[in-house]
Amino acid sequence: MAAPLAERMRPTTLDEYIGQKHLVGPGAVLRKMIDSGRISSFILWGPPGVGKTTLAQIIAHKLETPFYTLSAVTSGVKDVREVIERARNGRFFGSASPILFIDEIHRFSKSQQDSLLGAVEQGTVTLIGATTENPSFEVIRPLLSRCQLYVLKSLGRDDLLELLHHALEKDEWLRQRQVTVTETDALLRYSGGDARKLLNILELVVEASGDDEKVEITDALVEERLQQNPLAYDKGGELHYDIVSAFIKSIRGSDPDAAVYWLARMIEGGEDPAFIARRLVISASEDIGLANPNALLLANAAFDTVMKIGWPEGRIALAEATVYLAASPKSNSAYSAVNEALRLVKRTGNQPVPLHLRNAPTQLMEELGYGQGYKYAHDYRGNFVEQQFLPDGLQDERLWRAQENPSEQKMQERMVSLWKERFRK
Repeated sequence: MAAPLAERMRPTTLDEYIGQKHLVGPGAVLRKMIDSGRISSFILWGPPGVGKTTLAQIIAHKLETPFYTLSAVTSGVKDVREVIERARNGRFFGSASPILFIDEIHRFSKSQQDSLLGAVEQGTVTLIGATTENPSFEVIRPLLSRCQLYVLKSLGRDDLLELLHHALEKDEWLRQRQVTVTETDALLRYSGGDARKLLNILELVVEASGDDEKVEITDALVEERLQQNPLAYDKGGELHYDIVSAFIKSIRGSDPDAAVYWLARMIEGGEDPAFIARRLVISASEDIGLANPNALLLANAAFDTVMKIGWPEGRIALAEATVYLAASPKSNSAYSAVNEALRLVKRTGNQPVPLHLRNAPTQLMEELGYGQGYKYAHDYRGNFVEQQFLPDGLQDERLWRAQENPSEQKMQERMVSLWKERFRK
C-alpha cells in the first residue's frame, strides 16, 4: 500500500463526497457557489474527519485555480506573506483569485491572522480556513467578518455506512483481502462520526488479521483489536465548551442523572478538577441562589475538599455537589438583581451617595453634613427603621424580586412587613 486507506479513499469530486448535504447537496449554498465558478472567502468549522480539507481540495480542482496550502502548525507570518506575494504575482487579469487554504487556522496567532486581512479584503487570495475550534473564540473579528462561516457536522450513521461500503467496493487492497463486514455497530461507535477514524479502524483491523485468506469483520473483532474506545475530549477545544455547557444546563434543568453523566465525561476526559469545582460554585450562585443558600456552602466545601484530598477521591465530592445542585430548587433572582443593578448604574451614572449614609471621619465632613440624620437600625424595635438607602431619584427602584420558592417567599414576606408598598410592586 502506497498510502493509508483514508488517503486512498479521499474523494476528488463533489459527486464522490459523502455527508454535509446541507452545504454541498443539490441546491445547497456551497454547491451553488462552486457551480457558478466564483467563491468568496469562507471558514469551515467542524470536528475532525468530516471533510474540511477534502472539500477545499475539491473546490480548487473544480475551479481549476491556483491552490496554495499552509498549515498553521508549521507556518509563520513570513510564510503567509510569501504565499500572498506569489499569488499576487501569478494572477492574470480577469482570472479568479488563487485559493489559499489554511488548515487549523485557529492555531494562527493574532499577528498571523492580521497578515491575511489585506489580501483577503483586496481579493488577492480567496481564503478557505479549516478549524475544529469555535471561530468566535479563535479567529480575530476583522478576519471573521470578511469570511462566510460554514459549519460541518459529524457524519451520521447512513453517511458512515455509505463510506464503508464504498471503500469495500472500490479499494483494491480490501478487495484482494476479501474483506466482508457482517456487523457494523462497533465500527460506527468507535469512529464517532469521523470518516478518517472509520477508515483507519477498518485498515487496522484488516492488517491485524495477518495473512488470513479472508477477513470477516465483526463487532467482537473490532473491540478485540481496539481494546478500548479513546474518548474524544479536548480540554482547550470546542468539545470542552460543549460538555461544560451541557453539564451546567443539566444542573439548571434539575436532571441529576444527566449532570452526573456530563461530570463523568469531563473526569474521563482528563478535565482539571479545579475547573469543574469552580463551575459548581458559579452554578450554585447563579442557578440555585436564594432558593437554597446551602447549595453555595456545599459547592464551596466540594471545591475545598478537592483541593485537600486530590484525585481520584475528589471526584466523589464533585459528584455529591453535582447531584445536590441538580436536585435543589432553582432561583436566579440574585443573578438577575445584580445584572439589573449594573444596567441601572450604566444608565444613571455616578449618583452621589446621600449625605446621611456617608462616613464622617473628619470635623470638616461633619460640618458639611456627612452622616447627619442616619438612623442606626439596632437602636429601633425589630432592628429596623425606614430610611432612604438608594441615591436621590432612584429611591423607588426595584432590583431584587423574589421568585416562587419557599425560601424567597419567606424573604418576600419579611420585606413587605418592613417596607410595605415598596416591596408589593
